[in-house]
Amino acid sequence: MKTTIKRCDWCNSDPLYQEYHDNEWGKPVYDDQKLFENLILEGAQAGLSWITVLRKRHEYRKVYANFDPKIVAKFTDKKQAALLLNPGIIRNKLKIKASISNAQAFLAIQKEFGSFSEYQWRFVDGSPIKHRFKKSSEVPATTPVSDLFSKDLKQRGFKFVGSTIIYAHMQACGMVNDHLTTCFCYSNE
Repeated sequence: MKTTIKRCDWCNSDPLYQEYHDNEWGKPVYDDQKLFENLILEGAQAGLSWITVLRKRHEYRKVYANFDPKIVAKFTDKKQAALLLNPGIIRNKLKIKASISNAQAFLAIQKEFGSFSEYQWRFVDGSPIKHRFKKSSEVPATTPVSDLFSKDLKQRGFKFVGSTIIYAHMQACGMVNDHLTTCFCYSNE
């Protein structure tokens, strides 16, 4: 008898989605470089599906120096022009420009707080918020916390960090556990 693993329904049957869901999504992240990667990719995803971003993540890591904010912050006009020609990433001029200015703002937060992780996790008092949603329709697109986090990032010069994008970032980085209670990952979090 074959056992079916019960997952959150958003990751459907795509193996790449399932791998991401099972091994990354919702697990608390405290590493600044991984947090920076997720912020940039969540911003790149705006208006697109997350699977599109996952399929391009390898190329992003390559051309974004494995998401080293110190390197990204210094991307030149020539580098931006090259990125716009790269079909392996999302070729949106505003998103590419935002990734560079976001790297600069990210470095400023690191300087102020010691790490981006320290800054970010203070929005949830250092501990993940564990929800108990049974259906995807119960999961919000934004929360008062994501509103506050988004507003603060915008005041610090970040772009493509609206509350919906930031809530997705919070979910991905484990600041909130939005695995459905029926998902095998829920009890593991």
